[in-house]
Amino acid sequence: MSLPVTPIKRALISVSDKTGLVEFATALAGQGVEILSTGGTAAALRQAGLAVRDVAEVTHFPEMMDGRVKTLHPAVHGGLLALRDNAEHRAAMSAHNIPEIDLLVVNLYPFEATVAAGASYDDCIENIDIGGPAMIRAAAKNHGFVSVVVDVEDYAALLNEMGEHGGTRLAFRQGLAQTAYARTAAYDAAVSTWMAGAIGAENPRRRAQAGTLAQSLRYGENPHQAAAFYTDGTARPGVASAKQHQGKELSYNNINDTDAAFELVAEFASEDGPACAIIKHANPCGVARASSLLEAYRAAYHCDQTSAFGGIVALNGALDGETAAAICEIFTEVVIAPGVSEAAREVFAAKKNLRLLTTGGLPNMRAAAQVWRQVSGGYLVQDRDTGHISADELKVVSKRAPSPAELADLLFAWRVAKHVKSNAIVYAKDGATVGIGAGQMSRVDSTRIAARKAEDMAQNLGLKQSPTIGSVVASDAFFPFADGLITAAEAGATAIIQPGGSMRDDEVIAAADAAGLAMVFTGMRHFRH
Repeated sequence: MSLPVTPIKRALISVSDKTGLVEFATALAGQGVEILSTGGTAAALRQAGLAVRDVAEVTHFPEMMDGRVKTLHPAVHGGLLALRDNAEHRAAMSAHNIPEIDLLVVNLYPFEATVAAGASYDDCIENIDIGGPAMIRAAAKNHGFVSVVVDVEDYAALLNEMGEHGGTRLAFRQGLAQTAYARTAAYDAAVSTWMAGAIGAENPRRRAQAGTLAQSLRYGENPHQAAAFYTDGTARPGVASAKQHQGKELSYNNINDTDAAFELVAEFASEDGPACAIIKHANPCGVARASSLLEAYRAAYHCDQTSAFGGIVALNGALDGETAAAICEIFTEVVIAPGVSEAAREVFAAKKNLRLLTTGGLPNMRAAAQVWRQVSGGYLVQDRDTGHISADELKVVSKRAPSPAELADLLFAWRVAKHVKSNAIVYAKDGATVGIGAGQMSRVDSTRIAARKAEDMAQNLGLKQSPTIGSVVASDAFFPFADGLITAAEAGATAIIQPGGSMRDDEVIAAADAAGLAMVFTGMRHFRH
């Protein structure tokens, strides 16, 4: 059995990230710890005036093969793996002059950063660490006696532990070991995922997913569910990489909804004009484009004022003071934008609980990525929906072709429908949604709900008629029967965009012609469950 507290007399330090290295090693040396090291780490420590023993002095082998081989040796791994209370292990150490290593400090070659920088295949291969993971796993396995540190942020915790207890306690070493195994698991996941892409393996036999804790959450979707937020290391602008300027910590639902909002508004490039999306429960309740962010926000808000209360507001440009003031007229949970003006920050300062996030830019909606969804006993993996349709890719199937104004609204509604839970129906007019039906089991019901919301909009704004009159409508999937289309026509829609591909397309087209509707097919479905 291990002692309650294990003193640290010897440490092996080999790190790529040298943040805080000298200060940490100096503190160890101040407590009488002998330092073993290699390569650049040893050079940095010696330059700082610290006494360092080369690992080569222990192994009696020089570093070789461009540094590929330096710590892969029984003298190193024996010092990490030996059970200190096992007589045979101690005899082997004595017979072979294997020194005890009480502390291993290793952070790995920057493989993830190398891949992110777009390095070549050969460079990525060279940045796969071998000796580091091997030592980490050995030290973590022997946590009954050995402490292992893989993260710079654990330096202070280790020094505090040593200062308070004269060494490390078992529970502390167990925590370090768990962190260490999680790091090597994440590292291997990054390597295997990259290699699958590099060799074109669309469905490799095994997949791994890893993340780094960003924050613990008070609870999940409901108070009885524990939850946390992890980041996956990608550089995609969004809620995971955003800077929070003010407000309470984001909740589980805040994070989920804010991601949905920003991914939607990013469909509209800032150089093409201002856009705003308002989200509630991961569904849009209003989306609009306009000549200013203020006008876009107003138009998005008018679509469904009831649902917008307590919602998430996403903008595709830097938030200005006027727009900020308008947003503050109602209760809003989160605002996310690429940037924010000082005037806007001053407006929001009076709303202490309003979360304000900036991302520095919009994500590339065409960038390939994968999304994961857990099911009982496994998980589903698919490509992110990066589907995009331009005007010249549309197929006019009705007798009447859409007018230029209808065509612009059709393409706008189609982009919005992509982010609405299926079955999805979106009515749009003049670059703004006027009715959204989401998540219904029947497409007819989604159509009716969207039309009903438009009637509410008319009542709230004092309009003489429903804004669906003269609008266009988008459907995320084909109309299996003509009834959904007929319902849209009865609501006043003049043009429809849908994927097509139903066995009853001829019947649906005939219904469109009978109602005088223009209809275009995209050939692309956007289910979102």
